[in-house]
Amino acid sequence: MINILIADDHSVVRRGIKQILSDETDMQVLGEASNSEEIFALLDKQKWDLLILDITMPGKSGLDCIIEIRQLKPDLKILILSMHPEEEIAIRAIKTGADGYLNKDSVPGELIRAIKKVVAGGKYISSTLAETLIFSVKKDSNKQPHEDLSEREFQVLCLLASGNSLTQIAEKFSLSVKTISTYRSRILEKMNLKSNVDITHYAIKHKLVLND
Repeated sequence: MINILIADDHSVVRRGIKQILSDETDMQVLGEASNSEEIFALLDKQKWDLLILDITMPGKSGLDCIIEIRQLKPDLKILILSMHPEEEIAIRAIKTGADGYLNKDSVPGELIRAIKKVVAGGKYISSTLAETLIFSVKKDSNKQPHEDLSEREFQVLCLLASGNSLTQIAEKFSLSVKTISTYRSRILEKMNLKSNVDITHYAIKHKLVLND
């Protein structure tokens, strides 16, 4: 039996996933989390085989969660189920340690296939994302400016572009506003940008905006 933990801040999404999995005799949803704190509170309460994780939730981001979970539970399989395009965000998730990435618009049958492949030890990505990943490996000589950002700088970039203030971002990461301001300054310097407006335009152009 595959024991599954679902982490998504939208209850309707969690109900939808549970409904899709309800007819599967070898899968059971034993826990739900709506934010990062709830995820970590549940990790030791059950032997989990799979975490279905949204990339953007209250508290720590999905990317931060993946990094920490990999340290705490290296054998736990992680399948990202997100509304974001299978491009830069998906690539970041896979490189950070996710075992698979699926868009929420995917058909139910694809979710079942993804779960079975990931739990069996494989990686699951769509053919479109596979092509993008291959291309990203080949284009190192033509890197986009955001590809030289650190993981935290990249997250701050996405949140600024999504309209979050420095204070809101500081609260998300439990950091000081001064620290987030420093990240912003590094982003502007590394990417040769001048303002939050420039950051937003860049993020929209490259499909990096994270909206719930």
